Amino acid sequence: MFFADPPGALYQLEQWFETFRAVDDSLGLVIVLQDSRTARAVRAAAPDLKVLVLARPSTFEAVVERGAPRLVLYVNHNPANFTVLRLAGLVHVSLLHGDSDKAVSASNQLKGYDYAFVAGQAAVDRIGRELVGYDAEVRCLVVGRPQVDAQRTTALSSEVVPREVSGDGPITVLYAPTWEGAQPSVCYGSVVSHGEALVRALLDDGGFHVVYRPHPLTGARAPEHAAADRSIREIVQRAGAPHRTDAGVNLGVSFAAADVLISDVSGVAVDWLATGRPQLMTVPHDPKVRLHETPLRAAVPGLTADDAASAGDAIRSLVADGAWRSEQTGLRGYYLGDVSPGAATRRFVEACVTVVADREQARAARSPVSNRQNAPHGA
Repeated sequence: MFFADPPGALYQLEQWFETFRAVDDSLGLVIVLQDSRTARAVRAAAPDLKVLVLARPSTFEAVVERGAPRLVLYVNHNPANFTVLRLAGLVHVSLLHGDSDKAVSASNQLKGYDYAFVAGQAAVDRIGRELVGYDAEVRCLVVGRPQVDAQRTTALSSEVVPREVSGDGPITVLYAPTWEGAQPSVCYGSVVSHGEALVRALLDDGGFHVVYRPHPLTGARAPEHAAADRSIREIVQRAGAPHRTDAGVNLGVSFAAADVLISDVSGVAVDWLATGRPQLMTVPHDPKVRLHETPLRAAVPGLTADDAASAGDAIRSLVADGAWRSEQTGLRGYYLGDVSPGAATRRFVEACVTVVADREQARAARSPVSNRQNAPHGA
């Protein structure tokens, strides 16, 4: 498992720890990092996983030659990945750190990897539609979303058990916006356009408990997003319990506490499908944002910036209608694959075995000995 980022991006790796444990139990796995600060954080969070810090490409190559690994996994598209991708003797698999209808989920960078392990057929269709010259049906392997297993385990161990949403009594709303993205075209984050008005409206209403879960990178690129995040945190803090901010909290804990989700176009919106509970999705305010019409966006009611102040009415209408049940249930398998307990984790490990076996079989078929045996007479 190769990860070159500093600790600020650790959230991309942390969500895979449970899956990596399953891989390690079956096949053996080591996490290779380039930043010693990240290594300290990983060792503290997951002391049972093996960690190496290899800052130089030459050192990594020496370790590969000595240890003979066969498969490398990646959870992002850091340019440093190419120092490892150049090694043709290994199988390179992109995992990314979530599945969503964001443009980055169908990045042309996927062509640099041998395979992409994806959650569901939605990803295969999205990638096949967006990437010219890429055979998504062959190079994308549907493994499900192993994180759903970890989220379910966390939710079951949580002190808060979500009830059937009826509209009677306070409704707990999880507002989980994404960050502003690296470019304006992928600025799906809503903290500036929706956040403060949305949270104030829900708190003033009196019929909602608010859980605010900001993205770890909120404000990393745009100061106005950092300012909006601070403002929302302060509003929630002043409101007091039972309202709260879930920063740095396991996603399963946030999910367990919530009856309804309000999120942006993001992986959180997709993961939420496994809960079987209703959600609203914000509509990006900036016209420069690259936004596709997708099955999930078509099924989930949209919330514009102008609608933020009346979000309470939208939530009550959604809960009372109940049409979301059939619409979102039908999308669960399409986006997340098999969500039955343990299924995705097992399929992930099986996929690791499969791609390595396929590569070794292909290399054996192309070996000089095999080629001489198969060559026509006189060749």
